[in-house]
Parts: sequence; structure tokens; C-alpha cells
Amino acid sequence: QVQLVESGGGSVEAGGSLTLSCEASEAYRYRYYCLGWIRQSPDKQVEEVASIDHDGTATYTDSVKGRFTITQDVAKNTLYLQMNNLRPDDTGMYFCAADLTGRYSGSWCIDRLETGYWGQGTQVNVSS
Repeated sequence: QVQLVESGGGSVEAGGSLTLSCEASEAYRYRYYCLGWIRQSPDKQVEEVASIDHDGTATYTDSVKGRFTITQDVAKNTLYLQMNNLRPDDTGMYFCAADLTGRYSGSWCIDRLETGYWGQGTQVNVSS
């Protein structure tokens, strides 16, 4: 089991910003990886939000393009998700996720997160 620990969730008004962090030291021991964020809406719908691979290639789901930015600081073993211009439909539990099979990279990563390792999640609430 690979441990992923999220932080940074909270409650904001629409148009606000939040930055999520994920401590992922065990995942960063792998040479090839996909790391990213999955969210689960209040009605339990799961959506892969963004991914980044070992080369730093980022991929986003359409609904967050231009608003969210995924980055990583490998030296600090930390993954980030900067969320700007938040909307009420961004509300949900956000999970850090990792695919460590080494089989995927680039835009393939985002579709692999759901079947990988997940953290415990951090809640994001956006009010209108």
C-alpha cells in the first residue's frame, strides 16, 4: 500500500481559490509514475481531474482547463493542485491518486488514476 496524504481543502465562495497538497514520498520513489487528483461529487460521481507524469506532462479534464493547475515539487515529495475561479460544481471530496505500474505517461495518465492508489481525501466546498 502506498500512502498519499492530502491537505488544503476548505470552504470558499464561487470565484475563490484553493491549493491542495499531497504528500507522496512513497510514490516519488518510483522512476515512472502518474500522479493526480480525482474528485467525488456529493452525488458520488467520480471524475479524474488532473494528472502529471514523471516528465512533468500535465493533463486536465475539460471542465477545469484554464482554472486548475497541477504541479509537483519532487524535492519536497509533494503534488499540488492550484484551483482558481472555483464554481459550486467543483464541490466534492478531492483525492490524491497514483498509478505506479510504469506503463503510462502523458495524456494516458489521467485515465489510469482511478484504478491506482488513493489517499483519504480532502473536502472542498464552493458556495454560490
